[in-house]
Amino acid sequence: MCGIVAYTGPKEAYPIILKGLKRLEYRGYDSAGVALLNSGLKVYKKKGKVADLEDALIGKDLHAHIGIGHTRWATHGEPNDRNAHPHTSANGKLAMIHNGIIENYAQLKSELLKKGYTFDSDTDTEVLLKFIEDIQQNNNCSLEEAVRVALKRVVGAYVIILIDQENPDTLIAARKGSPLVIGIGKDEHFLASDASPIIEYTKKVVYVNDYELAIVKPNELVLKNLGNEKITPFVQKLDIELAAIEKGGFDHFMLKEIFEQPNSVFDCLRGRLDATAGTITMAGVENNIDQLKNAKRFIIVACGTSWHAGLVAEYVFEELCRVPVEVEYASEFRYRNPVINKDDVIIAVSQSGETADTLVAIEKAKEQGATIFGVVNVVGSSIARASHAGAYTHAGPEIGVASTKAFTAQLVVLIMIALKIAHEKGTINNKRFMHLLNELHDIPDKIAAVLKTSEEIKKLADKYKDARDFLYLGRGYNFPVALEGALKLKEISYIHAEGYPAAEMKHGPIALVDESLPVVFVATKDSYYEKIVSNIQEIKARKGKVIAVISEGDEVITQMADDVITIPEADELVAPILSVIPLQLLAYYIGVGKGLDVDKPRNLAKSVTVE
Repeated sequence: MCGIVAYTGPKEAYPIILKGLKRLEYRGYDSAGVALLNSGLKVYKKKGKVADLEDALIGKDLHAHIGIGHTRWATHGEPNDRNAHPHTSANGKLAMIHNGIIENYAQLKSELLKKGYTFDSDTDTEVLLKFIEDIQQNNNCSLEEAVRVALKRVVGAYVIILIDQENPDTLIAARKGSPLVIGIGKDEHFLASDASPIIEYTKKVVYVNDYELAIVKPNELVLKNLGNEKITPFVQKLDIELAAIEKGGFDHFMLKEIFEQPNSVFDCLRGRLDATAGTITMAGVENNIDQLKNAKRFIIVACGTSWHAGLVAEYVFEELCRVPVEVEYASEFRYRNPVINKDDVIIAVSQSGETADTLVAIEKAKEQGATIFGVVNVVGSSIARASHAGAYTHAGPEIGVASTKAFTAQLVVLIMIALKIAHEKGTINNKRFMHLLNELHDIPDKIAAVLKTSEEIKKLADKYKDARDFLYLGRGYNFPVALEGALKLKEISYIHAEGYPAAEMKHGPIALVDESLPVVFVATKDSYYEKIVSNIQEIKARKGKVIAVISEGDEVITQMADDVITIPEADELVAPILSVIPLQLLAYYIGVGKGLDVDKPRNLAKSVTVE
């Protein structure tokens, strides 16, 4: 979850590291720190956001051509100065940053305490560093060898980067279960948790794999496995542009990403869907069509917003492909000892492609012979590489911690996969197939139309921003949208919100309804329409405040609801791509109205790379 960045080369390291930390801050913002090496190792760290660190370093000697930086999401030890990274060795010659969790740190710490080591923090990271230091001293070996030996003992997930006063041009890095990208420049190298700090300087990158060790000098990159065997780096070219990770005139990344959705969905469809020819072209599906169309069961594993996308996909796959679908929280699935068969297909959905629970879940399923199909946004990510096949969502970089455009792109990709399989299986007739292709083709323009209502939604947000609780209700395809709307509000505004199937309201949540409770209905025209009208009447009878997302031309709900948000008509199967957008905007404007930092909500991080 933490963000790490490092540099070695001819340039001044601190400005590069600082800018990189700002771009990685969505991964955690409890504290930040840097270690710089120039005739001595200097470590600076500060509780709070990267800006707090920057202010604290005004006037300091920051000259260096090599350095490491870290922005923290706290796991072991509360957010404060002493627990901030980088951590230093007992002899003061080493500094290290870490993203991940060392599960057996308590045992290692106990051993080190008996040897006389003391600890300045409550972190597992400091334990690992001093364990490495102890190995180096006792074995009189190189730092590289000490790291290799230490990691064979370590249980857990990690990316670590070390800087060594005795080797002033060299960084040593290693990974297992957390992401690490190395950018290759001219006589310089950049290391980071993802590509965002790198793309300004180079498009050539290497994605480090699990159990690999990188020895990085300005003009040399050596990759080795833990058995000390050299590995040839696989150099890839980034296809991200710098503008994609800038705000582009918007107040927040979240708002920018909401408004990018006509383009991000179009990019998702481009080159894949041809409504005129009546085709869907997806290499990952076509190259594995036998496994997909003959699957006895689909199991979708995901977390958070991606899990909600999986719930929509459950309805879509069962409707179109006529095959059982289960949607699992990856964090539960991985521990439950689930029954997995060789004719199951596991669809792993993740924006980052680095979600720790999802990654472990698919590795376990792979061991049992299932086919793994990844649906991720980040090219070269761990889940993408661990999957047998897959499809990228092409949503572009998503910096705002609360996911928006990644969700709609996931829906589009999952619907296209289901349509492709159904067409191959013959479980959907050609008329219905062509209709849905045209519906998907029209979605970008319809999203643009929804976004034109943003000022109306802003007024609604001002009206309801002081509410203590919200209830979100939907049926069928719109039930997962209600869940996602509630999640967005919780993430961004810290208002308690619950998403529920509308029919289940009478089995408990209706007890919450009074004149002060806003109830958001996702009530577009679909096969459940008459039922949800009845549910609205039940809320109105108990004086609840009804906000309804409705289809154009709906006069029935307009007469009942306190407030309505209108979206273009669409087939119920693709309508969630549209109906979620007003809920994203509502959460955004309520958060802004309450004076909150919507891009960096408290306690959250973008990519959950620890359990």
